[in-house]
Amino acid sequence: MKFRAKITGKGCLELFIHVSGTVARLAKVCVLRVCPDSLCFGPAGSGGLREARLWCEVRQGAFQQFRMEGVSEDLNEIHLELTAEHLSRAARSAAGASSLKLQLTHKRRPCLTVAVELVSSLGRARSVVHDLPVRVLPRGVWRDCLPPSLRAADASICLPRWRTLRSIVERMANVGDHVLVEANLSGRMTLSIETEVVSIHSYFKNLGNPPKSAVGVPQHRDLESMVQVRVDNRKLLQFLEGQQIHPTTALCNIWDNALLQLVLVQEDVSLQYFIPAL
Repeated sequence: MKFRAKITGKGCLELFIHVSGTVARLAKVCVLRVCPDSLCFGPAGSGGLREARLWCEVRQGAFQQFRMEGVSEDLNEIHLELTAEHLSRAARSAAGASSLKLQLTHKRRPCLTVAVELVSSLGRARSVVHDLPVRVLPRGVWRDCLPPSLRAADASICLPRWRTLRSIVERMANVGDHVLVEANLSGRMTLSIETEVVSIHSYFKNLGNPPKSAVGVPQHRDLESMVQVRVDNRKLLQFLEGQQIHPTTALCNIWDNALLQLVLVQEDVSLQYFIPAL
């Protein structure tokens, strides 16, 4: 097994710093799945969708160099379990750097080596190297690292402005633990929370919906019919506060009374966060 990648350019370096920071804020331990054309971050363990979980893919276009050899020609992947904060801390050291290199190494034990090339104001180059301990996962558990295969969502809608949404959810989190998320296929979305002493509702309209064919929603679905899911407010707020990328596309998918999925896409990065219904 071999893996080596290099990131250069301010934009790509900042993107990787933001991705690793997002993963660290949403998971203590993660699985780094190295594929021929991408790096995929996923949750450790086999908890399924019984708890909030994050999957994130960084495609090959974000790297100047990307080379890997998997377990075999038929199983051309590598699965590494590591502490997410360790990778985030190493990536943050690349702020202002000229390059960041990732390499699978063996230094008494398997490591993901992160080498950062820095240039001082005087033009002197220096390297900072982080050897992050990893556990190489056996093939028997690879299936647990894959994103879930789901039927088409009952509703898919574009999210409102991020700051607005985060502010509303933050205020609701101070009132109660559960938030009801409703949406339809006509661009309407509602967030609500009710307790014995207070009831709060926030309404959005004209948010837009992706083409039904793009998300697999049946063509005969009633556009005005609202679907809903009640989720843990703290998990939703954790994601809204924790994600650090600046998406060009942000979607909310709802499976009625079952599951909430938030999808963010920015150039070579796609991120999915699943929150199960209460």
